[in-house]
Amino acid sequence: MALQMRQDLRMSTQLVMTPQLQQAIKLLQLSRPELVDLVRSELMENPLLEEAHEIGTSAEEPVSSVELQDAVDAPQQEAAGGEPDRSAPEVKVDEVPKEGADWEAYADSMEYLPPSAGSTTRTNNEDEEGPSIEATLTRAETLAEHLMWQVRLSNFGETGEEVAEYIVRCLSPAGYLQESAPQIARKLGVSTLKVEMLVRKIQQLDPVAIGSRNLAECLWVQANHPEHPVEDPLVRAIIAKHLHNLEIRNYQAVARDTGEALEEVYEATKVIMGMDPRPARAYGVEAPQYITPDVYIIKVGDEFVVTLNDDGLPRLRISGLYKEAVGEHPKAKEYIHERMRSAQWLIRSIQQRQRTIVKVTRSILKFQREFFERGPQHLRPLILKDVAEDIEMHESTVSRVTTNKYVHTPQGIFELKYFFNAGISRTTGDDLASEAVKERIKKLIDAEDEAHPYSDQRLVELLQEEGIDIARRTVAKYREQLGVLSSAKRRKLF
Repeated sequence: MALQMRQDLRMSTQLVMTPQLQQAIKLLQLSRPELVDLVRSELMENPLLEEAHEIGTSAEEPVSSVELQDAVDAPQQEAAGGEPDRSAPEVKVDEVPKEGADWEAYADSMEYLPPSAGSTTRTNNEDEEGPSIEATLTRAETLAEHLMWQVRLSNFGETGEEVAEYIVRCLSPAGYLQESAPQIARKLGVSTLKVEMLVRKIQQLDPVAIGSRNLAECLWVQANHPEHPVEDPLVRAIIAKHLHNLEIRNYQAVARDTGEALEEVYEATKVIMGMDPRPARAYGVEAPQYITPDVYIIKVGDEFVVTLNDDGLPRLRISGLYKEAVGEHPKAKEYIHERMRSAQWLIRSIQQRQRTIVKVTRSILKFQREFFERGPQHLRPLILKDVAEDIEMHESTVSRVTTNKYVHTPQGIFELKYFFNAGISRTTGDDLASEAVKERIKKLIDAEDEAHPYSDQRLVELLQEEGIDIARRTVAKYREQLGVLSSAKRRKLF
């Protein structure tokens, strides 16, 4: 078959991802801290953007922001042959002021300010004071800094300090030495005996047993520390030979092998349990990351109100400082027009993001009202498709909006993704959300007899008595997700 060239004319419909549409989609999936960082970055890069410091207008005079069409869903609806939402006035993306136009009036109309106190958002209280300078915390001392401070105050010698510094760098987050003494000796060109002596010297520093090679050595060092030694020989015998029996709570085997009474084994075990298996625990705690909710659900009387949280979000508007440059220099005019379009789309995309979060939250409130009224046990099965159909948006849009977004409710703070769960069948007919089943399993375990904890099979039977049809392997999976040990490891005999 001979190859030939020819021209064809074809018609097709496809969705084109313009840069502006890509930006709107990107903003949807950003978390609140990421959005603040992006806005701060844009304020630095775009000279036409500025932060408005004054409070928004009153309820009688709403902010005159240009409303954005649904930047994400309208193109998808048009591509599918549907009609986009025309509830907001049509906006032309490349709309910029012409020469001789009232620049200040136009700039004032393009701003993103949090809505007024009379609407459904929260704004900053100018009267609130931030924390004093004395209340701010400095950076906490690291484990390496704490150890090296002690090394320099001790008699390690110049060479010893260098080896000790390398040993400190080889510690794991739990405080264990991750390299053997021969490996360290070869790398530093010193004898293995010298490394062993320095390791034992470091183990006597604070925290005690830092630099141990394994759990047995860690506990042994603590039991033999000069300041508070453990005199009981049974404790030392258990550390030396029976840690594996302690792990599985086989106290009878320890008593049988040591020839001691079971009660004595219990008392020795209590002493060992008071030791710290992770010497660096106090220095491995990261600073808490506080969650700021994106939206509030507040109960007012018998109704729930969805309220946006704009606290901490920079309030944007178009600057009027560059109006003189528009009519003077062609290159400056072109640059300003480009920056103007970028600023317009950023402001509009933020507006669209906030409106979409409110839409999704209101839909979740409609489906999960029992949860907000009565708690997690009444969480219903819900999928993205249900919310997407309710608000007439695509599932991918709902997925982006609910990722890394948090809502403050009367029941606590939750990620919006929390409200989407698979269903567990019930004999009564109504399905129950998987999170509700987890909550019920947790309550059963919290109320159990510690000496006779429930097995997974017993939990299945108790749930079936409540009409929840669930398999044992599912209970085991949910228990592990809750961070709960098996019944054998939960049993407490003393």
